[in-house]
Amino acid sequence: MGESGKKFVPLAQNISAMIHSFVTYQCKADSKGRVTIPVGLKTVLDKALQENLILKPSIFKPCIELYPQGEWQEIMEKMRTKLNLFSKQHLDYLRKYTAGVKEAEVDATGRFLIPKPLCEFAKIDKEVVLAPALNFIEIWDKELYEQEINSISEEDFMALTEKIMGDDAGQ
Repeated sequence: MGESGKKFVPLAQNISAMIHSFVTYQCKADSKGRVTIPVGLKTVLDKALQENLILKPSIFKPCIELYPQGEWQEIMEKMRTKLNLFSKQHLDYLRKYTAGVKEAEVDATGRFLIPKPLCEFAKIDKEVVLAPALNFIEIWDKELYEQEINSISEEDFMALTEKIMGDDAGQ
């Protein structure tokens, strides 16, 4: 149970269901940064959408990571077990990792607001891509997403696939 008395239920199965279908969604952000969750994604994430969503700037790319509350709680719990709060280095890491994190509610029409600083970070204008990434969803500006996908040649992608997923992966 959390401090509020609510039981945190891992929502990995919801995200997992979406990831297994590996559907990438394209949608639009309005002038205020509101994004309507596509129907197919809304169906898969039904239970997760009853709680708030967590939005955070990505560490590696100019996109936003979207986590259901339960997934975010799991990450924070993992950090609690790994970080030493008496270590400056650990506190610096935690501060940087959680900088810019925002909570977002899904309204009655199935929209959530991406706060302006996050829109600016990810250069989100109008066209948005929601792309699955294991236990979270990446939110990209459509043009930047396409650039990212096309930045890896087919040959390099094949070599990377073999390295990561081949017989000797992880050894």
